[in-house]
Amino acid sequence: MAYYTRYTESRVPGLSRAVRLLIVINLVLYLLDYFLPAGWLRIFGLVPAYVLGRGWIWQLVTYMFLHGGLLHVFFNMLFLWMMGSELERYWGSREFVRYYLVTGVGAGVINMLVQPHLAVPIIGASGAIFGLIIAFGMAFPDRELLLYFFIRIKAKHFAVLVGLIELISLFALPHAGIARFAHLGGLVVGYVYLKWESITYPARRWYRRSRSRAAEAARRRVEERERKMQAEVDRILDKIGREGLGSLSGRERDFLEKQSGKHR
Repeated sequence: MAYYTRYTESRVPGLSRAVRLLIVINLVLYLLDYFLPAGWLRIFGLVPAYVLGRGWIWQLVTYMFLHGGLLHVFFNMLFLWMMGSELERYWGSREFVRYYLVTGVGAGVINMLVQPHLAVPIIGASGAIFGLIIAFGMAFPDRELLLYFFIRIKAKHFAVLVGLIELISLFALPHAGIARFAHLGGLVVGYVYLKWESITYPARRWYRRSRSRAAEAARRRVEERERKMQAEVDRILDKIGREGLGSLSGRERDFLEKQSGKHR
């Protein structure tokens, strides 16, 4: 898949820092799967019955870094690269990683709640990847993608299309061995998260600006107070130079001693 815009030719995004790290982790764990016993997937894959029954809550995070086949990991990492790199540059690494983990964990939670007694491990980054698809469609709605390398489709339409495909497949192929609820969960969690951010971000930004303005006003008050004190010190010293130390009043002596004590 390649990107097109209304103004530029096809281009391939460079690999951003957090995306590179995520891809490396996924590939390393995929390769380790060939050397570790099969039972390790029941420990680190998402088994809803174990999370709810045994409290193995770490599975909600670890499952998204495991994959069951070459095509599985290839296409997930392809989407992570193509869409994740753009989103990381758009949001920044910290916000991107937070969103990726929120959608991945959220997708796992939804799958777990819908199938609480499932004892088969769920693995794969697909929930988080579907979160990236909806985020990309909302961040760059008119960006054109090449579907199957020759069908042009806008990012917003692509996000709707994959959601419909997953929804239809959920009912048409209920026993296909694919975690459809996790895929749809990633879309739903990503959409809700971004909508919530769009509502709360202006309020948070206003709060940060208000705090910044208050801090700036306090700093200016301190500087003005110090300027006035220094001006008073200069006046008293000038008076001493003209009329001698005996010319100072009690208040002026106390003020001068207090200021000299601060600077010892």
